[in-house]
Amino acid sequence: MNVTIVDYKSGNISSVINSFKEVAKDKVNIEVTSDLNKIKSSDKVVLPGQGSFKSCVDALNKIKGLTDTLNEFAIANKKPLLGICVGLQMFADVGYEETETKGLGWIEGKVSKIDNQNGKYKLPHIGWNEIEIKKESKIFKDIKNKTHMYFVHSYEFIPEDKSVILATTNYSCEIVCAIERNNLFGTQFHPEKSDKIGLKIIDNFIKI
Repeated sequence: MNVTIVDYKSGNISSVINSFKEVAKDKVNIEVTSDLNKIKSSDKVVLPGQGSFKSCVDALNKIKGLTDTLNEFAIANKKPLLGICVGLQMFADVGYEETETKGLGWIEGKVSKIDNQNGKYKLPHIGWNEIEIKKESKIFKDIKNKTHMYFVHSYEFIPEDKSVILATTNYSCEIVCAIERNNLFGTQFHPEKSDKIGLKIIDNFIKI
């Protein structure tokens, strides 16, 4: 099996790469690339994202044919794809970080700044926070509810269709922190920085 981590120069993704390689060991081939043909032929794709919504979308669009290839992979061919942090946020129609920016439009919704109640809560939201699992999912197999995951973000994905919500976390308000729709999976938290439980989520995705 081939799992491709899309490298579109969106910041340091070494911890994502290392975590997937640690989980996969020699049983699964982990490729790190923006090569369109390699992405097309993959069994699964991971879309990481660090930085702002706009900078990540711009970086994707700089690589000719990449968004079309991801659309073909995830939407037309319905192969499993995992978005991490801004990688998940880009599933939305639109994001409002820096300026209004069009997303991939895979799941109806928007990415807006967390309401920090006039400075009562610090932004970015950094650190470990408890998640509330809302429904069963293959990526949460053997993960207990109220587990703590590691977050770094100032913006949140607000989907229109609430049935896609897998888990939420509470920081100033209820924030969507994991979604699933058919073959699309996404986490606002960083599984690659969430210790053994994060590695279990990575393992669950690889085994789908």
